[in-house]
Amino acid sequence: MDQALQALAGILLKAIPTIVLVLLLHFYLKRMLFAPLERVLAERDRATGGARKAAEESLQRADRRAAEYEAAIRDARTEVYREQEQMRARIVAEQDARLKEAKTRVEAMVQEARVRIQAEAEDARKSLAESAGSLADRISDNVLTGRVS
Repeated sequence: MDQALQALAGILLKAIPTIVLVLLLHFYLKRMLFAPLERVLAERDRATGGARKAAEESLQRADRRAAEYEAAIRDARTEVYREQEQMRARIVAEQDARLKEAKTRVEAMVQEARVRIQAEAEDARKSLAESAGSLADRISDNVLTGRVS
């Protein structure tokens, strides 16, 4: 066992320069490589985070503007529909007025035609009444003349 400990002590004694070199290399790399690398990575992370934040803000602004545009379009459509409804109502009112006017004129023409037809019928009755007597006289003359002849 003593030999094993002496061998182990010999190995450890020979490993001390290697351990010192590894420790020196570790501190050297930590200071010269890893520290600047960590600074660069932290700076990059800050820049990336800032860019992400800026992109998110830009997206939020774009969403707000899109919502504003949609609201403006919706308002414009509502206005157009309201104007169309007013125009349609005005046209319907004008058509109703024209129809009433035409109906009144037609009723007046029909009434005038009835009066004229009644007057013509009355004239025809008078004419028939007047000619009925003379016609009866001619018929009776023809009948009597026809018997006598």
